[in-house]
Amino acid sequence: MDSTKKWYIIHTYSGYERKVAESLMNRIQAYDLGDCVGQILIPTEDVVELKRNKKQVRKRKFFPGYALVNMEVNNETYWLIRNTQGVTGFLGGVKHIALPESEIKGLLDLVA
Repeated sequence: MDSTKKWYIIHTYSGYERKVAESLMNRIQAYDLGDCVGQILIPTEDVVELKRNKKQVRKRKFFPGYALVNMEVNNETYWLIRNTQGVTGFLGGVKHIALPESEIKGLLDLVA
């Protein structure tokens, strides 16, 4: 992990997390900000359900309505994220707060 980049939580419309992640990746490439924005993560786990006596495996989101972004916050990246369709803002509002390293390591271990 790059030491200048930190993990932030962005709030999205519930159910649009994947679409927001794809849109963010496209915008990052279009604005050539790949150096400042790293990984976009939507933590999920596999859940086995029984439907009509058949097992079905589906992905369940740990945090519906949220996505994690590994990024270096500056004016360009902040407004790129904020102005992406489906994003309602950063967790923490204007004073966005980076996730502590211990928490992100635990999350990365769960999804890996």
